[in-house]
Amino acid sequence: MAASVLAALSLGGGNASQASPLRERLAPLLRLTSRPCCYGGKRTAAAVLGWSAQGRPIHVEAWPGAAGTADGANPRARVLFFGCIHGTECAARKVSRYFPPGGCPAYTGIWAVPNLNPDGFAAGTRVNGRGVDLNRNFPSDWRPMGAPFDPEYSGPHPLSEAESQLAARLVRIVHPRITVWFHQEPQPMVRAWGPSVPAARRFAKLARLPFRRLPWLDGTAPNWQNHRFPHTASFVVELPPGPLSERDAMRYAGAVFQLTRLAIHRLHT
Repeated sequence: MAASVLAALSLGGGNASQASPLRERLAPLLRLTSRPCCYGGKRTAAAVLGWSAQGRPIHVEAWPGAAGTADGANPRARVLFFGCIHGTECAARKVSRYFPPGGCPAYTGIWAVPNLNPDGFAAGTRVNGRGVDLNRNFPSDWRPMGAPFDPEYSGPHPLSEAESQLAARLVRIVHPRITVWFHQEPQPMVRAWGPSVPAARRFAKLARLPFRRLPWLDGTAPNWQNHRFPHTASFVVELPPGPLSERDAMRYAGAVFQLTRLAIHRLHT
């Protein structure tokens, strides 16, 4: 295997020196979500996760959990939310606006990346600024697909893209129990496979969306997390095309919060 491929794979596997600058940027958010909100003072925090291929900032936000749910520096449950990975499927960017800015919610913490693909969003393209489908660029079952700027071009090698590297590093640092990836397609649904099915079914019920058990596609982010962290859940929420109404955004935000509360308990039963 080429050295460049091995280097890329290590980003999802555990090179502490590579992850340390990101960990430093995330330190205030990690401290916030490792303490009960009733005792920590602050109720939300944000940071720059990193930068896209064309230099646009990618932001991450965090909300802390309630008193009594944290366990030292490792809360019992965190939910991670990605609002946009394909630049033409970004309606869910607004969902995190409806997470409560204050109060003391009874769960351990939510992390949100509203837009992982700001270059594609700015250009109105599915792919990122280098013409790569970020959701075909993860290591599990990765294979060469297409050419640059094809809709499903998987990139020159796994985790070749700045944006997919950031997502993989964030999962490694945050250790979410559940990760939710929002997309859009003509048939709205929640889709999952393997150990992620119980959490996805619960979310589908909370969000009032149909659920389908479907195998993961090659090189996708949920495929990678399900293999790399088998005791966690990672699944896809397909919203209908077009803009998201305020009412629907509130409903999906509420479903994410309710799922976080459920994540405290055992999901894989």
